[in-house]
Amino acid sequence: MSDYITFALPKGRIMQDSMELFAKIGITCPEMEKGSRKLVFENPESKFRFMAVRATDVPTYVEYGCADLGVVGKDTLLEQGKDLYEPLDLKFGYCRMVVAEPKELRREDDPVNWSNIRVATKYPNVTERYFAAKGIQVELIKLYGSIELAPLVGLSERIVDLVSTGATLRENGMVEVETIAEITTRLIVNRASLKTKHQRITRIIEGLEKVIGDQVKLSV
Repeated sequence: MSDYITFALPKGRIMQDSMELFAKIGITCPEMEKGSRKLVFENPESKFRFMAVRATDVPTYVEYGCADLGVVGKDTLLEQGKDLYEPLDLKFGYCRMVVAEPKELRREDDPVNWSNIRVATKYPNVTERYFAAKGIQVELIKLYGSIELAPLVGLSERIVDLVSTGATLRENGMVEVETIAEITTRLIVNRASLKTKHQRITRIIEGLEKVIGDQVKLSV
């Protein structure tokens, strides 16, 4: 099956958005449209395979060569730091990674005076690097669920999390303090695959690049 091009895609909305984008350059998989619970789908005619995986696992499957290409949020790439080629910003799934704290604390708080803080987050590596660059000591608490809960119950005063509209923060009495990074969905490629399947993968990258460029022009 080495003649197949394999994609690792996160389950859910990003997978749907990715397949809509891929369809514009002729990459389709009718098997995926049947609502199956399968984890691996194939288009034998076009020699494409699609793996449905957790978003946080996408870089691992691509790095180890189980998948040639993957689609994943920049937040995951920043956190994991895998050895991957990242040729394209796919321009969807936009959000921001921010530092936030309770509204009451913000009234008297000045980040310039921070020296030692406790932060709850799903992104300990990004958070540690960010505050280390500012010379701020940080005690990290890694959580997997609703990060906004941490300040409400006294686990931490501050959080680092992704926000889109900011509605969840507001509903929980929190405000943004600083933006760490702007996040979008990225195409990633296994470095060995880029050499061994160079022609097909390059054609995919160039095709997507053109479609995305055309979309950007239309939106301006």
